[in-house]
Amino acid sequence: MNHSPYLVSDVMTHTVVAVGPEASFKEIAEAMHKWRVSALPVLEGDGRVTGVVSEADLLPKEEYRDSALSVADRDRRPGGIVKAGAVVARDLMTTPAVSVRADATLAEAARAMARRRLKRLPVVDGEGHLTGIVSRGDLLKVFLRSDEDIAEDVQRQVLDPLFPLGGATVHARVDKGVVTLSGWFRNTSLVPLAARMARAVEGVVDVGFRLERPDGAPAGDGQQGGRGAASTGYEGDDGPGDGTAPPPGERA
Repeated sequence: MNHSPYLVSDVMTHTVVAVGPEASFKEIAEAMHKWRVSALPVLEGDGRVTGVVSEADLLPKEEYRDSALSVADRDRRPGGIVKAGAVVARDLMTTPAVSVRADATLAEAARAMARRRLKRLPVVDGEGHLTGIVSRGDLLKVFLRSDEDIAEDVQRQVLDPLFPLGGATVHARVDKGVVTLSGWFRNTSLVPLAARMARAVEGVVDVGFRLERPDGAPAGDGQQGGRGAASTGYEGDDGPGDGTAPPPGERA
């Protein structure tokens, strides 16, 4: 993986356990147990994803095993009642399946999971055929990147575009995924922009600043400015300021 933003194709699992619409309840439960997964895509004969069956879809079978349900219970959980009596994937699955394309960004996949409270998503092509699966754990793989790799991306994606003529007065240091941008911003409007761009680099945990004056002294002589990159109060040559900045390590 050598680019950012990273895509689902960079982290997804290509070998996927799936079932057909007529798979029995017991076959589904056995497959989940054997492969240690909490959900299975349900595929039509041509490989298109038609739904997903999860542990939550199987649970009503046990939930309502010995219950004498009232009318209110039946009205409150009609879907659960139906699934409690289902015996094949076609009747158990949740449809339509929430899926994602391989060229989606990890942020897009994460938002889809968060909105629907899902642990994994089928990855499909343009015609809906299954090509892989991506899980929450897969999306977190970017935080396993080395500090050196992150620093290279910050240089290439943040500092080089902001200082295209070379001889940058701002440098990046990365420690446990936390990026610290240190040096002198001639144009203070670049401070919040640099923070946003650095946070967009995959694997970055947080971003901080150690701002200096052109003479190398700490900006503001240690006085604390407003919190946030847009209100640092750092005094550069191209804009007004009160001469103050966040102390070393202040977050943008």
